[in-house]
Amino acid sequence: MSAKISWDSIRELARRVFEHGESLELTEGTRALLLRTAQEVGISQQEAEDALRDVNMATTLLEETMRRINDGSDRVTRALRQSSGLRDKGDLDGACQQLRDVLAVEVVPLYIKQVEKRLKEVTQLAEVSATGRVSANLPDRDQLAVLERRVQQGHALELTDDLIALLRRTAPTAGISEAETEEALESPGGAEAIMAMILSRFRNGKKRLTHALFRMTSLRDAGDLEGARQQMRDVLAVETVPRFRQAAEEQLRGLDSPPLES
Repeated sequence: MSAKISWDSIRELARRVFEHGESLELTEGTRALLLRTAQEVGISQQEAEDALRDVNMATTLLEETMRRINDGSDRVTRALRQSSGLRDKGDLDGACQQLRDVLAVEVVPLYIKQVEKRLKEVTQLAEVSATGRVSANLPDRDQLAVLERRVQQGHALELTDDLIALLRRTAPTAGISEAETEEALESPGGAEAIMAMILSRFRNGKKRLTHALFRMTSLRDAGDLEGARQQMRDVLAVETVPRFRQAAEEQLRGLDSPPLES
C-alpha cells in the first residue's frame, strides 16, 4: 500500500458514475484504480478481483469503497472532535472511550491509524495526569493543561528536571521573559503560577484573535477598511503571545496592501 494515500481519482470516478450517470468502463486504468482503492479501504484483494469480473459487481465495489471512505471520514472526524473536547475539559477517560468506540467499528486502515495515534496520545496524557510526570512524546501545552488540572485537584506539583525544561521551552512561546521564567522556577508555587500564565495567555489570545478576525472580516466586507485595521491594532496593543501577534501583523499588512487588479 502506498505510504501516501490520495482518493481524488476514485472520488472523481464516483462523481461521474453516480452523479452524472456515466457507465462504468472497466479499462485497465479503472481496474487498477478500483483494485488499489478497495484494498486501501479494507476490502481484500480477492474480493476486489472477484468484483471486477463484470460491470455491475464493479459498480457495487465502487459504491462500497466510497461508502467506507465517506462514512469513515465522518465518523472519525466526529470522534476526534468530541475526544478533543472531552480532553480539554479534563475527561480523559471519556476522550479515550470516544476513540475506542470508533476502533470497534472502523475498517479503513488509514482511519484506524489516525484514531490509534490519537488514542495513544490521550492514554499517555492520562498517565501524565495520574503521575504528574511529563513525557517527551506529547504536545507541551496539552501536558501543561493536564498538570494544571492536577494541581487544581489538590496534587502537589513536583518540580522535576523534565517539567522545568518544559516550562523553559514553553514560556517564550507565551511571551514570558527568561528572567521572569527563572525566577518563577525557584519554587513549586512559582512554577504553578507561570504554568497557569502560559495557558491563560494562549486561551485568552486565541479567543481574542478569533473574535477580532471575525469583526475584521465583517468590516472589510462592508468596505470599512479603517475599522478592519483597527481590530488588528487593538489585538496588537495587548497581545503578548508571539504567534498571535504575528498573525495579527500579517492580517494588518494584508489590509494595507493595494488591491489586486482584476
